[in-house]
Amino acid sequence: MIKRFYNYYISPDKGLAHKFKDVLGFVPNNISLFKLAFFHKSMNSGTRTEVSNNERLEYLGDAILSTIVAEYLFKKYPTQNEGFLTKMRSKIVKRKTLNQVAGSMGLDMILSDYSQGILSQSMLGNALEALVGAIYIEYGYRKTRDYVIENILMQHLDVHQLESVDDNYKSLLLEWAQKHGKEVEYKLISKSKLNKRDRFKVGVVINGKQEASAEDFNKKSAEQTASSLVLNKLNIQE
Repeated sequence: MIKRFYNYYISPDKGLAHKFKDVLGFVPNNISLFKLAFFHKSMNSGTRTEVSNNERLEYLGDAILSTIVAEYLFKKYPTQNEGFLTKMRSKIVKRKTLNQVAGSMGLDMILSDYSQGILSQSMLGNALEALVGAIYIEYGYRKTRDYVIENILMQHLDVHQLESVDDNYKSLLLEWAQKHGKEVEYKLISKSKLNKRDRFKVGVVINGKQEASAEDFNKKSAEQTASSLVLNKLNIQE
């Protein structure tokens, strides 16, 4: 309580503490930890070390978030089978959904304090995962689970709407290929740097012929976009 009071009213970071309160609904004790959750690797300068970004917190938050979502769905859908639960979890924790949820939460209001350029959608999702990691370190699993369910899943996500949505284009393409005896490969065409960030170009090859390619800062996102292009090109019904 005393530490949160200091952070909110006295600390040199009190302006940031006010943003945390407005956006997240609470003031953290370890404000440095939560600052790190919003520091993307593309923002590193020569004075910062390789671990002075949110990648490690993102790694932890990704695992914690997946566990929380799995538990939440297990209790919410007591009669559904493993396949349904796995698909629903994938829809919730995938990059596109997390980017949208982070935007709805207003995490860009905090990220803008650190960004040295234009904020990308993937930076929002990364920050959300890192935030979950920071909450877990500070409060433990139970409080993190309650916060994620009550303040993220229930407020910024329409789970029932996701039931009827299937935009896992890679999965759809692979299912089509299996059904029709086609061989699908995903090949990394190139890897480059843009604004200090890795950018991947991925090609989709069907029976030895490249049908489409796409670029993104996330390899999995590039695969999804390229798969969507193939579905459209070959007029494959989704």
